[in-house]
Amino acid sequence: MTVSPNLALNQLVDQRRANGESLVHLAFGEARLPVLPELARQLAEGARRTAYGPIAGGESARAAVAGYFSRRRLPTSADQVVLAPGSKALLMALQLAVPGDVVLPRPAWNSYAAQAGYAGKQVIGVPIPAACGGVPDPAALRRAVRAARARGRDPRLLVLTLPDNPTGTLAPPSLVREVCAVAAAEDLLIVSDEIYRDLVHDPVATPFLSPAEVAPERTVVTSGLSKSLGIGGWRVGVARFPVGERGQRLRDAVVSVASEVWSTLAGPMQHVAEYVYAEPPEIRDRLAAGVRLHGAVARAVHDVFTRSGATCRPPTGGFYVYPDFEPVRGRLADHGIAGSAELGRRLLDDSGVVVLPGHLLGDEPRGLRFKAATSLLYGDEDQQRQALAADDPVRLPHVSAVLARLEEAVTRLPPTRS
Repeated sequence: MTVSPNLALNQLVDQRRANGESLVHLAFGEARLPVLPELARQLAEGARRTAYGPIAGGESARAAVAGYFSRRRLPTSADQVVLAPGSKALLMALQLAVPGDVVLPRPAWNSYAAQAGYAGKQVIGVPIPAACGGVPDPAALRRAVRAARARGRDPRLLVLTLPDNPTGTLAPPSLVREVCAVAAAEDLLIVSDEIYRDLVHDPVATPFLSPAEVAPERTVVTSGLSKSLGIGGWRVGVARFPVGERGQRLRDAVVSVASEVWSTLAGPMQHVAEYVYAEPPEIRDRLAAGVRLHGAVARAVHDVFTRSGATCRPPTGGFYVYPDFEPVRGRLADHGIAGSAELGRRLLDDSGVVVLPGHLLGDEPRGLRFKAATSLLYGDEDQQRQALAADDPVRLPHVSAVLARLEEAVTRLPPTRS
């Protein structure tokens, strides 16, 4: 049993910065944004809610979440909703509640595979398409599921991420439909992790289609407030279960897990959730400002990597990019960089740039790929406010300076002194 690698790297950065080191931290998927004052007021108002309350969450909070989904073409009742201390807890509960093995896109967020292991499941990794991440290539998915069954495995659960962590891309509707068709043909339950749904950079250019719209009877949707509003430490997660007997059984099983693991979402956080999921104007305004900021900086980091010789899918949602330095493999191999682990170590040791190597995300160890979380480049709290308000945050001195440092680090791979 090991500590989650992204959390371990985040702690390492904190320790080394405390010792005076200057690091460019790109290894942790946290939306670094100042707390919206109204959120703080709601949290204070909810402080009196000290009772445990219902395991799935109070009626009013669940109704607010149901309204959120209903406004997104997913008609939902409060009885289909469960609240938890973060969507991570709900994802783990689903691993425990659903028998059989797990199918994951490759690469994928590192906790999916770890949670499957804790639940005693095997992971079946399927490569993502060339255009985007978050979903497996449909033809490869069909082959992988059938090959796994031929080996005696029992794939039952398919996890998708829309938009994706780690590639920062959103699967188009046509691809979502293809993947859902394979899932239906192979009788896979879909878990659609949509925690980045409200962070699509341009919803007109890249429309969002939830698997729950295509395969409603077999899709559980998870989400939360960590990414959209930058309150990851508050731990507010939600899940939407399908209508019908199958959905009710799943929900009951997750509530059973919750009753023994987290009991209920803390009352003050339910008060916050009820307010946020009603989507008052100030929440919509903050979301819009955050999307502008995330998109601008992610595109700037994407440009840094492509100028350095890497290939990289253009980011369309969230705050990640996933560069591939395969085009310069020969030059890197001459200096002992043959895979993602060596690439990550070299960036840290020579330039103080911290990334999450691709092999920790289920990618091929020989791949020269890593995840970069661009949301960590906004500076301290005052600088974050400036960035949220700026027409062009990339031109702010503190943002442009760290982008210049990042560009120097990747363009000098391998370092000139070696």
